[in-house]
Amino acid sequence: MSYFDAASAAPLHPVARQALLASLDEGWADPSRLYREGRRARMLLDAAREATAEAVGCRPDELVFTPSGTRAVHAGVAGALAGRRRIGNHLIVSSVEHSSVLHSADMFEAGGGSVTQVPVLRTGAVTVESYEEALRPDTALACLQSANHEVGTEQPVAAVAEACRAAGVPLLVDAAQSLGWGPVEGGWSVLTGSAHKWGGPSGVGVLVVRKGVRFAAQGPVDERESGRAAGFENLPAIVAAAASLRAVRAEAAQEGERLRELTERIRARVPQLVPDVEVVGDPDRRLPGIVTFSCLYVDGEALLHALDREGFSVSSGSSCTSSTLTPSHVLRAMGVLTEGNVRVSLPMGAAEEDVERFLSVLPRAVAGVREKLGAPAPTTVVRAEELVVDALGKRCPIPVIELAKVIGDVPVGGTVRVLSDDEAARLDIPAWCEMRAQEYVGEEPADRGSAYVVRRLS
Repeated sequence: MSYFDAASAAPLHPVARQALLASLDEGWADPSRLYREGRRARMLLDAAREATAEAVGCRPDELVFTPSGTRAVHAGVAGALAGRRRIGNHLIVSSVEHSSVLHSADMFEAGGGSVTQVPVLRTGAVTVESYEEALRPDTALACLQSANHEVGTEQPVAAVAEACRAAGVPLLVDAAQSLGWGPVEGGWSVLTGSAHKWGGPSGVGVLVVRKGVRFAAQGPVDERESGRAAGFENLPAIVAAAASLRAVRAEAAQEGERLRELTERIRARVPQLVPDVEVVGDPDRRLPGIVTFSCLYVDGEALLHALDREGFSVSSGSSCTSSTLTPSHVLRAMGVLTEGNVRVSLPMGAAEEDVERFLSVLPRAVAGVREKLGAPAPTTVVRAEELVVDALGKRCPIPVIELAKVIGDVPVGGTVRVLSDDEAARLDIPAWCEMRAQEYVGEEPADRGSAYVVRRLS
């Protein structure tokens, strides 16, 4: 089985496994106690903090360990906002942040705060100008991920941090995806990370608050972790997380170059091997191991199952792979196709022959899904130079498939009106037009659902 979903959780690094097993014997005691076992545990905790701080690029007393990366984000956002409540009640986030950041923003807004979501380019990147425009006198905090978890696009963190610094606003950086590859550059104020993203054990997060940043921890606190992460530390996991971070950093330069070549191979060859595919994300400013593409006329869940049967573990941002049945907020914000989406995220050590086998299997898997889907014969009514496609009651990608089948039946300049009650059609029909160089005229109300109007340009 080839595991290609490291962006969700990287396999446990061998060094992490060794450190975890060793610290189970040595680090089980309470590090706050003064007897021998407690002092030994404290030494392990201090060493882990120093090693992690060195990798992050901060002081050890600025870094605390949390029970997860999500908890680090929640604590970081809430504490930074509370610390600056006298400054204002305004929060800035990008539209492609991890759900932990967006959930924190939703809670803040529900409590009376004001939130600005900064849009992104089609590559998934924000612009510095968009953050500068969003800054206000009452802005308490801005958030920006270092790199996107779904498409791998790296964000201009250093430049955004400088713009925020000039305005006197702290910047919180979610560095979960990038921290294993290197420290985050720039004058950020708060940073979060998650050990299972870099090959450490799950259940360990990192929260860094720079000295001088106003921060007020929220919720019940105790004397542990500077009052910012209550509860008994999971010391064996923390030691393993620190050891694995140091280990992957030692390998990062060479392994990053190797994985970047493999993902570039996937980016270049998938469109050659599979028709009607769009590779998404920034082609240059991106993490080494992540490549994401969307296939027209494909059900994402069916494609993931087909690839799983062939021995490949990949993930998807398609709505049909989510329990909420809503399209990925990242793909939606980028304006790219949401159906038939595949994210390949290679772990360190991924074999070149596995990538080649994936490229040989993918065309057959996509063709099989498309064949099984079949597209029901569309019901059409001719109105002069317009066709009406009744796709009511049919889930995407079927409305898009039916649109593609009949676009050639109208003359250049003619229109196709697609009737659909599937929310995903609102995203996927404009994305299809962008990919196929047709004009998306717009959405109109209909008796049921909506009518999506497309004009044939070629």
